[in-house]
Amino acid sequence: MYPEHIVAPMREDLVSAGFQELKTSSEVDSVLKDSKGTTLLVINSVCGCAAGAARPGAKLALQRSKVKPTTIVTVFAGVDKEATQKAREYTLPYPPSSPAMALFKDGQLVHFVERHNIEGRNAEMIAQHLEATFEEFCKN
Repeated sequence: MYPEHIVAPMREDLVSAGFQELKTSSEVDSVLKDSKGTTLLVINSVCGCAAGAARPGAKLALQRSKVKPTTIVTVFAGVDKEATQKAREYTLPYPPSSPAMALFKDGQLVHFVERHNIEGRNAEMIAQHLEATFEEFCKN
């Protein structure tokens, strides 16, 4: 578990961009179970690829994309364990991965970006990938 004073700026990075932070399993269920519309879930992390690619890429995609998810949420791996564990139940059959990004449509997982798809890529590449994903799945 990481001390809160260390992770606070990493949390704020997504919260300040409009992400709703989910800290308990019941909060995760309330957003993902039987949800309508599209939901982007970012599984946040303290690692360098979260700081250099995942968080900035997600924010950039949301700033630029004409088509966006209805809801944007985040859990913090290694910090909010209960919420992260519950979120990972929704991302099965994919193994635990952080950082990671999942897109749900009407409660069903339709796209998942694992850590190995984030590592070695920059924020622009992540943003372009997410923008294409939004275009495919977030249209009415």
